[in-house]
Amino acid sequence: MKRREFLTLLGGAALVDPRAALAQTPGRIYHLGTLTPVAPMTDGSPFGKIVVKALAERGYAIGQNLTWDARGSMGDVAKIPVMLDELKARGVDAIIVIGYRTALAAKPTGIPTIGANGIGDPVETKLIDSLAHPGGNITGISDVAATLTTKRLQLLKEMTPNLKKVAMLWNRDDLGMTLRYEASAKTAQAIGITVQALGVREPDDFNDAFSVMNQDMPDAILMVADALTNLNRKRVFDFAAAKKLPAIYEYDFLVRDGGLMSYGPDLTESFERAAALVDRIFKGSKPADLPFEQPTRYPFVLNLKTAKATGLEIPPRLLALADEVIE
Repeated sequence: MKRREFLTLLGGAALVDPRAALAQTPGRIYHLGTLTPVAPMTDGSPFGKIVVKALAERGYAIGQNLTWDARGSMGDVAKIPVMLDELKARGVDAIIVIGYRTALAAKPTGIPTIGANGIGDPVETKLIDSLAHPGGNITGISDVAATLTTKRLQLLKEMTPNLKKVAMLWNRDDLGMTLRYEASAKTAQAIGITVQALGVREPDDFNDAFSVMNQDMPDAILMVADALTNLNRKRVFDFAAAKKLPAIYEYDFLVRDGGLMSYGPDLTESFERAAALVDRIFKGSKPADLPFEQPTRYPFVLNLKTAKATGLEIPPRLLALADEVIE
C-alpha cells in the first residue's frame, strides 16, 4: 500500500450508494457495508480495492449485482453504534469491519459481520464462542499476539543487540488491544526484556507517554495498532526519530508512512479472505458456522529511508531478513 493511498484511507470520507442505478437490474442484488474506526473503507480506498477485486473474481460487480455502503467514525467511538443502525436500516446483507470495538458494537445488531483485521483475540474478549465455531453473527481473520511478539522482539534484538527495555504503546480503552498488549508483555518478560507500559486513552495521553520515556529512556518501542495509535502514528515516528530509538509496528502501511519496521499479517491476504467470507455469507452460510481464519503470510518490512534520516545503522543480517526494503 502506497503512502498516498493510506493517507486517503485515513483522511477521506465517502458513501457509495449506487442503488438507484441498480433499480432496473434483474436478479439478486447483494448489499455490502463496511465500517471502520477511521475513515470509510470505500470501494476506491486501498483496502476496499482489494475486496472489490476479490469479489469480482467471485462474480460480484458494483453497479450490477452489488452495492457498497461505507462508514467510518474517524476515531470517535460514540459514532459507531449510530453508523451500525444506519447500515442495518439500509438492509445490508453483511458488513466488513476493522477493529475490536467496531466488531463488539456489531455483535448485538445481528448483522452478519466479518472482522478483517485489528480484532485481537476474539475468544479471550468473548466476542465469539470459539475460533472453530464462532456461534454468533461474527467471523473473520485473527492472529496470535504472543507468537508475533516473539518475532518482533527478535527483530528488535537484531537491530539493538543489547536490548533490555521496550516501551509498549497501546490503547488501554480497547479490551482487544489491552489483551494483545498483555500477551506481548508476558512474552517480553519471559525472555528477560523489561516492559515500559504506556497505555493511552486519548491523543493528549501521548504527551504523557513521551514524557515517561524521556525520564526513563527505553531501548526500543513496540506500538500496538488500533484507531487511536494509528491516527497518532506521526507523533510516535517523530519521537522515535528524535531519540534515535528503533521502533517496530504491526502493519506494513505504518512503515510505508514513515515507521522504521514492521512484522505482521499481510493485509492484502486478510482482506482477500474477508471477501471470500462475504461471498460465503451471500451464498447462505451463517457466520456462526464459519471458523475464524489465521493469516498465512507475515512480511517483515524495513524502511531504509527512515533509518538513514534517523541516523540508525541497519545491520546487514537484518537487511537480509527483510521481505521488503523501502528506500
